[in-house]
Amino acid sequence: MTTGFAAIPAASVYRLTNARSPLCLIEGADLAADRDGLALVDLGIADGRVASILPAGTETPDAGPGFDLDGGIVLPRLVDAHVHLDKGHIWPRRRNPDGTFMGALENVMADREANWSAEDVRTRMEFGLRCAFAHGTAALRTHIDSVGKQIGISWPVLAELREKWAGRIVLQGSPLFGIQLALDGEHMRAVTDVVKAHGDGIFGCVTYMIPEIGAALDIVFRNAIEHGFDLDFHVDETNDPEARTLEHIADAALRHRFAGKILAGHCCSLAVQMPEDEARIIAKVGEAGIAVVSLPMCNMYLQDRQGGRTPRWRGVTALHELKAAGVPVMIASDNTRDPFYAYGDLDLIEVLREGTRILQLDHSGTDWANAVARTPAAIMGHAGKGVIAPGRAADLILTRARDWTEFFARPQADRTVLVDGKPIDRALPDHRELDHLMGRSV
Repeated sequence: MTTGFAAIPAASVYRLTNARSPLCLIEGADLAADRDGLALVDLGIADGRVASILPAGTETPDAGPGFDLDGGIVLPRLVDAHVHLDKGHIWPRRRNPDGTFMGALENVMADREANWSAEDVRTRMEFGLRCAFAHGTAALRTHIDSVGKQIGISWPVLAELREKWAGRIVLQGSPLFGIQLALDGEHMRAVTDVVKAHGDGIFGCVTYMIPEIGAALDIVFRNAIEHGFDLDFHVDETNDPEARTLEHIADAALRHRFAGKILAGHCCSLAVQMPEDEARIIAKVGEAGIAVVSLPMCNMYLQDRQGGRTPRWRGVTALHELKAAGVPVMIASDNTRDPFYAYGDLDLIEVLREGTRILQLDHSGTDWANAVARTPAAIMGHAGKGVIAPGRAADLILTRARDWTEFFARPQADRTVLVDGKPIDRALPDHRELDHLMGRSV
């Protein structure tokens, strides 16, 4: 197959030589890194797995034909910890009229009630999976709107697609509903039952500063402990400094001595706290063992949007401060072509590129590639993903960029994606394939 370079050797045993890879994503090798944190390596591939990781130029007799990457950056296939496949690609039929969070929420709810049949959800979710796979995603967690009739529609579709895509993308699901519904016993039973039947042991919801926030979180945590669930929350997606449900989640985790994994998404209002409040909350998050995922593209789109006024902040959480405190941090895609974000294509290289600019990840360490690879893989329970290591699958992204400035200067549209050591067809699905769901004829 022709790739972004040329034909990868067809042999079952071959070498990728003169590659650069982030040292933070390499295991099982003694290597030195340059000032960008990149190590110059030769990768031995045998029967679809990484057989060896050696300093570039190491003599390796009988290691098969070599393919010179000419210093190009090689990444493991990446891991997307926070997406919304079930909302994806509805923009043509249900736009956000003003670009605000409430405009997004109201129009998604309306579209869900009017259009989200099993066929509709399945078609759009699979379209998203095809995009993610072509771009080089190895695993992703999608949030599933879990209210009313949708509970019985979307979760069986998720289970079907998880099985269909096994071996290509690891697909996880987490429920999404407002925290106030945790006070509704019937709703909690319905969501718990469907997660047990079709899910991956993950439970979650959107937290708001409702008067009963403590009691509602106690119900969620007790439910997770009873059923052995990990937890995943949408948290404080606002620039209101009074929104501090992240602190309530940390308090609940400590109160219940919760031993499972907890992922908190967005956490936007943390960045607009007074310094002493920010420090207190971050300390609790660290003590509670909570990981945080920032969604830079979506939150810069939504946050601080007011008609006729230039936004004053970037919408993202205090990611540098969280990382400095030892909190596992990551970035992810979030929404794709729906009222919450009009753009996107589930391309984690785009997320890393734009996240670097929005969050100013450059000039602050050389290990930020972890944020779309090793760290989300660990929080998702798939520690073997998102790294390059001997014995692991040769699931790799090959690029022509020789350093981070070349890597971020262009979208790397000519990248090559290897799955089990073999290049995949990177042709992206045409948006026209969804026209029949959008009421479009041209």
